Amino acid sequence: MQRLYDFLRRHPTGVDAFWAFLLLALSLLTIADGAGTGSAAGKTVVALAQCTAIALRRRMPERMLLLSAGTGLVQLAAGIGPNLADFAMLVIIYTVASCGARWSSRFALVGGLLAPWLAAARWPTPGESLSKGVLGTAFVTVPFVLAWVLGDSVRTRRAYWAQLEERAARLEKEREQQAQIAVTAERARIARELHDVVAHNVSVMVVQADGAAYVMDASPEQARQALQTISSTGRQALAEMRRLLGVLRTDDSAEGGGEYVPQPDVEQIGDLVEQVRGAGLPVDFKIEGAPRPLPSGVELTAYRIVQEALTNTRKHGGPDVGASVRLTYFDDGLGLLVEDDGRGAGQELYASGGADGRGHGLIGMRERVGMIGGTLDAGPRPGGGFRISVLLPIKPGG
Repeated sequence: MQRLYDFLRRHPTGVDAFWAFLLLALSLLTIADGAGTGSAAGKTVVALAQCTAIALRRRMPERMLLLSAGTGLVQLAAGIGPNLADFAMLVIIYTVASCGARWSSRFALVGGLLAPWLAAARWPTPGESLSKGVLGTAFVTVPFVLAWVLGDSVRTRRAYWAQLEERAARLEKEREQQAQIAVTAERARIARELHDVVAHNVSVMVVQADGAAYVMDASPEQARQALQTISSTGRQALAEMRRLLGVLRTDDSAEGGGEYVPQPDVEQIGDLVEQVRGAGLPVDFKIEGAPRPLPSGVELTAYRIVQEALTNTRKHGGPDVGASVRLTYFDDGLGLLVEDDGRGAGQELYASGGADGRGHGLIGMRERVGMIGGTLDAGPRPGGGFRISVLLPIKPGG
């Protein structure tokens, strides 16, 4: 049934032609019976004209309105009485009211209101009183008015749905643009932070190299240790620089090159938790596994994720919410698990990239984790609350 409906929608002119042919056949039968006034040839021409207007009404609504109105005027002038084909006038009035130009809609309304009165004046019923004739003509006018009202309602409904579709498309486009802007801004911010990490490592290498050159003759062992430090720091800086490739720094406002300082690391997560506790959010913090030095990018990413997750808990968790933070040291990576027992964030916060209309925290988390080849899983927790699970590889990935 749906396929048939789709076929009919794809071929509207064919459907109209079918109904026009059916109306023409019925009209010719009434003409053959000799019903109505006027010659058979004249009534046949009128029927052909009106049925043609029905067949082409959706392709040329304004022209078919003029054809139908002109045919009606010819009927009045030639004395060809009303017949079954005049039903086309109702169809044309509905058509131009629903999809025609505004002038044609007004013209159709005026013509529909005048047609029954002109017909009554041209072919009065013998022996009928004036009051009865007026009531009868007014009753005949009602279908013309209803046809126009129905067509105009369809026009209004189509315009309303078109406006809704345009608005939805515009909002979707704006949402995609906002998400893209958020991703770009977050990448720039991450690039700046990683740039500072690499710059700090290079600064350490320069200091150690100067020290090694200074004690090279007096203390070869101390110089050897400095060179080893330079080697390990250089490898770490090189790994961070590889992760930085493809991410452009867009903030050129800082001029003069300020002093670079180390960024937050895993050891400072405890201080962060204490700070959040002091702000009134109970947090259970545990470390599992044997702590050991990690690449600077991994430590910075872990700190920022915990920071953003606890911030989201305070924003979206509601009253009396509690949170827990778990750091797990694996052989090949660092695991993070941040959970809360609050009401959780909305569906759109985690299902559509992380944009909730008030921030882009999860977008930033995904960008950070993806940059170092890790994985992130965020969403509602069974039993209520929100859960963020992250695995950060120690070796560069992706």
